[in-house]
Amino acid sequence: MRDILKNRMKKLFRMISMIGIGLVLALFSAALIYPTQPALQGNLSSAAFFLQPTTTPQPEDVSEIGSTDGIVIMGGVIVMIVIVPILLRRKHWMQPT
Repeated sequence: MRDILKNRMKKLFRMISMIGIGLVLALFSAALIYPTQPALQGNLSSAAFFLQPTTTPQPEDVSEIGSTDGIVIMGGVIVMIVIVPILLRRKHWMQPT
């Protein structure tokens, strides 16, 4: 009974430590990607106001018919990579132990 409790505690500790490490890495990468703006010097109440007199032109639609074929093919390859081993090992997994 003591060994079972010890193994469960090890698994729980590993899971919590992996989640903690993942959160630290996520926060660290977010801090590197989104730097804060430096504090403004002087009067903070006088903000700069920029008025753009002309409208931004809309980009032309340059999409082509069938441009997602590569994405669909890659999705099919990924599905096959996942499904084929499951189908090959299914009989072995279904055997009673």
